[in-house]
Amino acid sequence: MARPRFDVNVPKNGYRWWYIDALSDDGQNGFTIIGFVGSVFSPYYANARKHGGAVPENHCAINIALYGSKRRWAMTERAARHVTRDPQKFQVGPSSLMWVNDELHISFNERCMPIPFALRGTVKFSPADLYDQPVMLDDAGKHYWQAVAPYGRVSVELQNPQQKWSGFAYHDMNWGDEPLENGFKNWTWQRATTLSGSRVFYNLERRDGSRMSFGRGFNKGVISECNIPQTNKLPNGFWGMKRTVNSETTPKLISTLEDAPFYTRNHVAITVDGVQVDAVHESLSLDRFVHPVVQLMLPFRMPRRA
Repeated sequence: MARPRFDVNVPKNGYRWWYIDALSDDGQNGFTIIGFVGSVFSPYYANARKHGGAVPENHCAINIALYGSKRRWAMTERAARHVTRDPQKFQVGPSSLMWVNDELHISFNERCMPIPFALRGTVKFSPADLYDQPVMLDDAGKHYWQAVAPYGRVSVELQNPQQKWSGFAYHDMNWGDEPLENGFKNWTWQRATTLSGSRVFYNLERRDGSRMSFGRGFNKGVISECNIPQTNKLPNGFWGMKRTVNSETTPKLISTLEDAPFYTRNHVAITVDGVQVDAVHESLSLDRFVHPVVQLMLPFRMPRRA
């Protein structure tokens, strides 16, 4: 199966992102890393779109979020002159995602905001299998999701903060021809590693008020549709974000990984096929994202290098 390319064209006002998350084998550490062309949550890109067709290559970032005893979060947007893309590599300033044979290597050297902690290290992700069947998320064909490698092993070696661990990881990508908020009001998403591969559940509310939900199973190169377990409510986040989780029994919130005004990311224990498994879960509100107060808050955590 071919690896996804990093040099795919992204149209004006559009976006493409490559996402990877992981939890350590002991459950004590984790990360999320997202490479953006046309950073969908950027206040600078949102403002540029108001003045006409914005060039996505001028709004790129690699977001690194580290979870555990030493939490770190960095996301510096950089203009096109700091960006290099080819089929195998996506470089944004001092950080990069690169395919080396069948491994995804990630290297980063960033500075957190608003407290300027250093965040530096490397990640190597070895997928069990690669998949190339995208799912259209809207009727107009303007937004897509694709599981690239929903199951694999990751090795993490950080110099700052000093840390070394390994665990299970997940990799997907999303892309679209228009701003994300044009297509959707909100969504929830979760992925879990199970005894029979990996499961992903999506629940979307589109901008036109219609809804879409789907479940996918991934095992030894085969994709199957799967039933979505019942919806359960977790307590709202600090900012009032609602959190609904799909699980056959009452889910357990292990930790809140991210708690922002317009999204949450969570480590939860859910039940799938009668077995309790760890899952990574997200809730996203695009209505909250476009609120003027939220747009004013974002630059304090997301600086830009022109």
